[in-house]
Amino acid sequence: MIIQPSTKMSLFEPAIFGDLKAAAARKKESGFELYDLSLGSPDIPPSEAARKVLSDLSFSADSYGYTLSGTKRFYEAVANYYQRRYNVPLNPETEIVQTMGSQEGLVHLPLAFCDEGDIILTTNPGYVAYDAGIKLAGAEPYYMDLLEENDYLPDLGAIPTEIAQKAKLMILNLPGNPVPAMPSEEFFQQVVAFANTYNVIILHDAAYSEFYFTGDSPCSFLSTPGALEVGMEINSLSKSFSLAGTRIAYIAGNSEMIGIMKQLKSNLDFGIYGPIQEAGIVALNHAEEITESLRKTFSERHRVVMDGLRDLGWNVAPSNGGMFVWAKYPYEISDKEFVFEAIDQTGVVMVPGTVFGSAGAGYVRIALVQNVEILKRAIEQLKKLKFNSLVL
Repeated sequence: MIIQPSTKMSLFEPAIFGDLKAAAARKKESGFELYDLSLGSPDIPPSEAARKVLSDLSFSADSYGYTLSGTKRFYEAVANYYQRRYNVPLNPETEIVQTMGSQEGLVHLPLAFCDEGDIILTTNPGYVAYDAGIKLAGAEPYYMDLLEENDYLPDLGAIPTEIAQKAKLMILNLPGNPVPAMPSEEFFQQVVAFANTYNVIILHDAAYSEFYFTGDSPCSFLSTPGALEVGMEINSLSKSFSLAGTRIAYIAGNSEMIGIMKQLKSNLDFGIYGPIQEAGIVALNHAEEITESLRKTFSERHRVVMDGLRDLGWNVAPSNGGMFVWAKYPYEISDKEFVFEAIDQTGVVMVPGTVFGSAGAGYVRIALVQNVEILKRAIEQLKKLKFNSLVL
């Protein structure tokens, strides 16, 4: 039997994470200690209350039916969370739709709004799921570079008029993955104005909205005047509430757009396991308590890595939030070669910047997913890196 993939599969290259894992495993077999700072998988367990409700309800014989489009209780919990955290009133029946993790929602959303050849504005660097969704829809990406001179925010004024006029969708992620730039009310106001001028739908990925280390929380895009007329915000319980493996997220925003997503979702799945939704409800209802502890932990990790890399002469993107550090190393070597050499020389596992786009050349993404002592040891290991030439 001859098995051939579809022509569309040529658009999807194998992720580098498998190669990184294999290189790390080989190093570990030689007796070397590893410091895995690659995947952004939470290392903090979910709250005890969320775990207990999931455990208790999973034992019930009544917990194994389809939930279809999500439970009323879950949607009300999301609406209450937005009201408390951002002073944004949402209609739980018409302005929220559940997704099986934000990855699923991000990859499928372009299918609901874009035809083949439509332009989608996205960032470079950007989270890899954005490109996957664009390719699946047959749309065309236009990349907005995240540059140091612009504080790693997209320069909306640099988008050519002819591109803006053809664009159907814009995807933003603040604070972001891999670049943890923070949004401002002024920037989001510019986004709303751009959307109105060019009739562009906005999708803001708020997966790291609870990861802030100084001052007030990042503003929700939906709290911006006019945002509910032009866009949506997708958020996940994976990072903020350490429920990554349960795959539960939601999109909130414009009721007409949410209705279109509900129509698509009704053809894709039969809903998220009920006990998982109940665990999510507990997490959302206790968000203030849960995320305060989260911020204390990640704030210290963030400081240790930022200060440590700067002391090594690395150019670290300024940030006061997010789950990652975005840093330019001071060596004349490609980022993909660099990360494998770093594993070999030091046991520190990082992700090369070009995985997230061409503007990531010379950078690495470092996930703050180990405790402070391990992070300190990782920085000490990076001091041992030796290359023939430095970038002056």
